[in-house]
Amino acid sequence: MPELPEVHALVADLGARLTGRIVDRLDVVSFAALKTFDPPVSALHGQVVRSVSRHGKFLDVEIGDVHLLMHLARAGWLRWRDGPPPPPSGRPGKGPLAARLVLDDGTGFDLTEAGTKKSLAISLVRDPAEVPGVARLGPDPLDDDFTEDVFAGILQAAGRSQIKGVLRSQSIIAGIGNAYSDEILHTARMSPFKPAAMTPAEVSVLYAAVQSTLRGAIERADGLAASELKKEKKSGLQVHGRTGEACPVCGDTVRQVTYADSSLQYCPTCQTGGKPLADRVLSRLLK
Repeated sequence: MPELPEVHALVADLGARLTGRIVDRLDVVSFAALKTFDPPVSALHGQVVRSVSRHGKFLDVEIGDVHLLMHLARAGWLRWRDGPPPPPSGRPGKGPLAARLVLDDGTGFDLTEAGTKKSLAISLVRDPAEVPGVARLGPDPLDDDFTEDVFAGILQAAGRSQIKGVLRSQSIIAGIGNAYSDEILHTARMSPFKPAAMTPAEVSVLYAAVQSTLRGAIERADGLAASELKKEKKSGLQVHGRTGEACPVCGDTVRQVTYADSSLQYCPTCQTGGKPLADRVLSRLLK
């Protein structure tokens, strides 16, 4: 799933390619992906792309007076095309292609989603806040006003909620998902099951880990095209997705806790005092 650093890089890449260009049309292939009906997709014809930005994990392409909001969900991606699009093949909505934006010279991008569970979401709105997922977003951890004091207040309000869940809750902090929450906690040397309310010294450590992890990932992705971002993200991860491999910090074996529809990875030596975490349902909170 693209998270804040990848979406940030997509904004930079798309901004350079799209700003000032004229849109011919938006072809929606998977009608379930389009979550709005007013304004219609025909409203984009002949309009100029004014800007590309993001709201948490949401991409926002401002076209004329309309915002094209896209959430890539777990298996979605964006692929740039340097030429006119080929005709869609197969039954509409059954393949990976969800939609494609076509500029007046035929170039543009395709939105694709792998797998059978389709969660990619496209919205055309006049105000980004009309999209419920955007309206619910918490503060952006890279904003200047996201200070350590603000972060401390967020953690205090979360109480004994597990810190892993707090970090990846979009209504609490926008943009951090499963992968970077694992990486942040590994950098901070904290258990994913640790309660969110913690000492000022622990808050400082975790705040620094949030900033260094996200900003480091952004620096590594700087200048990369969309086609290169997945590989870069995977290569930069230390524990997430590396179950059974050696921790790059201490050499211990990276372990996993499995949930119904996801999993987390961690290093016992770095994060839990050498104690492997049991199954999610049976585990006790580790401080």
